[in-house]
Amino acid sequence: MGSRTKITANNNWAYVAGFFDGDGSLMVQFKNRRESVSGFRPMITICFYQDKRHSNPLKWFRKLFGIGYLSERNDGMTELRINGYDSCEKILKNMKPFIKFKKKQVELALKIISKLKKVSNITPKVILEIAKISDKISQENYSSKTRKYSYEYFEKLFKK
Repeated sequence: MGSRTKITANNNWAYVAGFFDGDGSLMVQFKNRRESVSGFRPMITICFYQDKRHSNPLKWFRKLFGIGYLSERNDGMTELRINGYDSCEKILKNMKPFIKFKKKQVELALKIISKLKKVSNITPKVILEIAKISDKISQENYSSKTRKYSYEYFEKLFKK
């Protein structure tokens, strides 16, 4: 993201971080990728949510970040999604000093990104390491869904 980041003032980052603490989420997903050694590719996603009648903050965030996808969901919510290791890392690092409630998720996601940026091949061993950290993020999140791609799932899959 580098030079595309347009937020410079700390008060903007503090506002974004506060919004993220309340109406944001951090996800680690595993996408099927046949070309990968492990058959999977981890994907980090930062999401911000708002009722579609009040979506201006999300539009402002997208403009400030210079990146992201805005979409209206069927449930009346607007969602801003940011994907990509570099983009997510930049946003998370800038929000981190101001995060109050999702500090653990941010630290764990940055740990995953750091690991992924150091490897050239996403091997089963790497997937297991990422899945273990991802499980910790899920435990910190407020989701009632059980995850398909957990550490346990990959452990069983790779033992075959």
